[in-house]
Amino acid sequence: MIALVMLLVITLIAVGTMRSTTLEMRLTGYRAENARLQNMVDAALREGEFRFYGPGHLDSKLNPNPDENCDADSNELNVFGNNKPCLLEEMSNADFEDFYNKPVEAANALDLEWMEYRGLDARNRFEPASIGTGNDKKQLEKPASFNAYRIMEGAAENAAVNPEYGAALRGSGTYYYVITAKAGDEGEEIAAQSTIATIYLGLD
Repeated sequence: MIALVMLLVITLIAVGTMRSTTLEMRLTGYRAENARLQNMVDAALREGEFRFYGPGHLDSKLNPNPDENCDADSNELNVFGNNKPCLLEEMSNADFEDFYNKPVEAANALDLEWMEYRGLDARNRFEPASIGTGNDKKQLEKPASFNAYRIMEGAAENAAVNPEYGAALRGSGTYYYVITAKAGDEGEEIAAQSTIATIYLGLD
């Protein structure tokens, strides 16, 4: 009887330890995945910002053309740093507020474009982890994506810093952008945003 009781106690302790170990493994896996997604979001955010650097493609940096410029296959990084951004079309104040507060949910509801993260090294394009080759190739992870939105001249809070009408037509002045990045599986994405200011000298 004593042996059976001791065996029962040992079994209960073992089961409790197994449950604790399983929980710790799940928490560790969650933390590792969350850290990976955060790193991917930060990297995509940097690429979104990087595409506004330099004087090249100024028209694409001021006038949205998401159908063409948000395609990662046709709009790749240039080794000389002259790149086109994934610039979104103008939104209403309410739509932009929703997008600013809830980037992923609002972007899906508004059907906004995203551009897949491809890295900052134009010579070594980033590729998400995958297995297999050719038609049997299976992607193991969903890459991060990013887009950008120019804070328009009409916003009252920006009236003091926006370029004058004539300067804006020439593409000169200081322009403000909200860069947004996301990563993760659908329904479980995490997102990050940054605001940048760029000074352009104009088309001429």
